[in-house]
Amino acid sequence: MASVKDLRDRIRSLKNTQQITKAMKQVAAARIRRAEMLQKQSRPYADALGAMLRDLIANVSSVDHPFMKPGREGAPTGIILMTADKGLAGAFNANLIREAEVLGRRDSNLAWYAVGVKARNALRRQTGPTEHFWPLTQGIMIDVAREIAQKVTDDFVAGKIGGITLISPKLVSMMSQKPETRAIIPITREKSEAQVSDGPKGAVEFEPSPEAVLSRLLPKYLEFTIYSSMLETNAAFFAAQLIAMNNATDNAKKLIDELTIAMNNARQASITKEILEIVGGAEALAG
Repeated sequence: MASVKDLRDRIRSLKNTQQITKAMKQVAAARIRRAEMLQKQSRPYADALGAMLRDLIANVSSVDHPFMKPGREGAPTGIILMTADKGLAGAFNANLIREAEVLGRRDSNLAWYAVGVKARNALRRQTGPTEHFWPLTQGIMIDVAREIAQKVTDDFVAGKIGGITLISPKLVSMMSQKPETRAIIPITREKSEAQVSDGPKGAVEFEPSPEAVLSRLLPKYLEFTIYSSMLETNAAFFAAQLIAMNNATDNAKKLIDELTIAMNNARQASITKEILEIVGGAEALAG
């Protein structure tokens, strides 16, 4: 049985840990509000961009743009794995890495692009080369998204990769963040037409031509798809960290209560033992 001193030291250590988890919980709660605000502000632009892209694809007969053509046959598929830079967020990063591992077991002909420190560390164990690494939260996020889009575009146009697939988290709610795998390049006409609603549509005129506008819009589409995924990853990470730190704080409190009871029992047992020894000694002297 542990001594009173050992139990007291463990309680003191747990209280220090509880203070840390409480502080991290408050930081995550403050940061997630800002992350969600940025994500919500980007949604109208994303919706308008997607609607315009579908209208353009529906109004053009053919577009001479690499994103609308199949990639080089036999080239590896480029996989962008997007995770957080830090941990202490439960199974958030592990679920994304597991999704990448499942994809890697199904197809060994892959080229990896890591976004986030945890993704870079995990891809060291994966087959296939890691072409480049970007941190998620260092620097201006839109500039990092432009750099990622430019790199994967150059590799796709050069034939180094045959397509671009994105693995990133989807923020379902504060309690749920699920990995999502999306093939974003090449863009097929069938995929775009399937997303168009059957409701009434207004006539749209494009200047100088739908083909010219679409050629300028497609790079922006890739850039903003990556940027919005980075925003969602950031928000989902803080949501997962908030839940994880809240659970850690509650578990620390339960352990402190259990150890306090154990310490009180040990102290009472020690006092009782000393009393018995005194009584026994007194009876021995009297006898």
